Amino acid sequence: MNITFLGATKTVTGSNFLVEAAGKKFLVDLGMYQGQAKEIMLNTDSFLFEVDEIDFMILTHAHIDHSGRIPKLYKEGYRKNIYATKPTVDLCTIMLPDSGHIQEMEVEWINRKRKREGKHAVDALYTQEDAEKCLELFVGYEYNQMIYIDDNICFRFRDAGHMLGSSIIEIWIKEEGTIRKVVFTGDLGNNDTPLLREPEMIEDADFLVIESTYGGRLHNKEIDKAERFLEIVYETIEKHGKVIIPSFAVGRTQEILFEINKIRERQDSDEFVLKYRKLMNVPVYVDSPLAISATEIFMKNIYWFDEETEKLMLENKVNPLEFPGLKLARSLEESKALNESNESSIIISASGMCEVGRIKHHLKHNLWNPNSTILFVGYQAEGTLGRKIVDGVKRVKIFGEEVAINARIEYIEGYSGHADQEGLLRFINSFSKKPKNIFLVHGEKEGQVTLKNKIEEKYNIDVIIPDYGEEYRLAEVAKVENTLEMPNKHKYIRLEIIERMETLKEEIQDMEIIVKEEKLDKDVDDQEIVKIKEKLVEIERQIVSIVEN
Repeated sequence: MNITFLGATKTVTGSNFLVEAAGKKFLVDLGMYQGQAKEIMLNTDSFLFEVDEIDFMILTHAHIDHSGRIPKLYKEGYRKNIYATKPTVDLCTIMLPDSGHIQEMEVEWINRKRKREGKHAVDALYTQEDAEKCLELFVGYEYNQMIYIDDNICFRFRDAGHMLGSSIIEIWIKEEGTIRKVVFTGDLGNNDTPLLREPEMIEDADFLVIESTYGGRLHNKEIDKAERFLEIVYETIEKHGKVIIPSFAVGRTQEILFEINKIRERQDSDEFVLKYRKLMNVPVYVDSPLAISATEIFMKNIYWFDEETEKLMLENKVNPLEFPGLKLARSLEESKALNESNESSIIISASGMCEVGRIKHHLKHNLWNPNSTILFVGYQAEGTLGRKIVDGVKRVKIFGEEVAINARIEYIEGYSGHADQEGLLRFINSFSKKPKNIFLVHGEKEGQVTLKNKIEEKYNIDVIIPDYGEEYRLAEVAKVENTLEMPNKHKYIRLEIIERMETLKEEIQDMEIIVKEEKLDKDVDDQEIVKIKEKLVEIERQIVSIVEN
């Protein structure tokens, strides 16, 4: 059995793994890259496998960083089965066509620019029609249902607790009379994710491919996230501002709606009641057509929720995703009206990392406002607009316009759909028969190194952080068999230089503000000003040297 790592290597997007075993070739996930330009370019590159040689595909869950290149695979001729859980199939029916629509809109904008420059038009990565057609290939299953490809390969889905229908995949491969088991976690959820069951624990595996999004961090468990949410909203509304929540349309949006609704049960004190009433008097807008459609799918899949939610819906006939004050902005006109209004409100809008969609308009109209709050509730990948804001930049460009960041920026980590370091270690600890090797994927390098050291120290298991294109032979232990070269490698080096220049430009702008506001003051020592001047002169010399050479 061989596994080639073709995505989510030392980054958190683009999940894609090629497995070759028992005479078959199959894919686990085929996600889209998001964030930095050099990674996004991988979406348009040729696949590093022959499409007509792939026998089937298994999908862990519907999020676009795991499913987003499936229509591209279809466009290039793939016509075999794609196996997933039933809710994942349902969610893909809205998410993939939506992604296709975005591809078409983006390429239309690019081609208008290219036409003005006298360049030829380019094709979309795939179209909405491609995405709709690829849905014919999906086959939905329940959790724990054994799926037999042939006498040598079988697998089943287990609950990953990350989003509706998300799965851990257990795969058994028989080769030369020996059965080996490999487990792909997909994205693992928290133990306290609203609506969802806890991730299922797995008893044994020979090899484990596990996500590591929060491998180097612990979620802040000391703060009650519902209480913290209420406090942030209350303080913002008191200033007559808006609370803007960039949220993933599928999963996080529904969980936040559930939490807002559930706060009413926790009337602990007069102060809490005061804040709660304030919250209930404020309209909550879901401004994302995809999130609205996803919420409807959630309501059709009640048997996949945790026991508490299922009981609410079946026995008490309560819809936990509806409450007074909830409003749905379906049309573009309704969305625009939210930014033209001065009323205090909560606006939940996609995308969660602020890269595309209506959220960018809300940020443009609210980031500059010191009375408003931008509340992040999910992981922000490196290079995304959301990550820049969370990291504390002073200004950002949105639709070509520079916007100063004066709004309050908050991040409630407890809403993340990913297990933290403690949760990941707990999952590994649950194996009665520990894996021979563990591969860390879907994480940033620094956090992965931290998690690797923890696992090796605690369990004495050899942990591997694979690079893009590395192929491993899984036998008694995992060994590198081959490394496929990244296509168009020279382009990525050039893009990296451009990205570094953009970062440098932003840092110089930040430095200008700091120097003007804090250093060019009469009370600042002249010697300190001289030192700053000398350092700037040296930076200038280095830039001139680069230009001249």
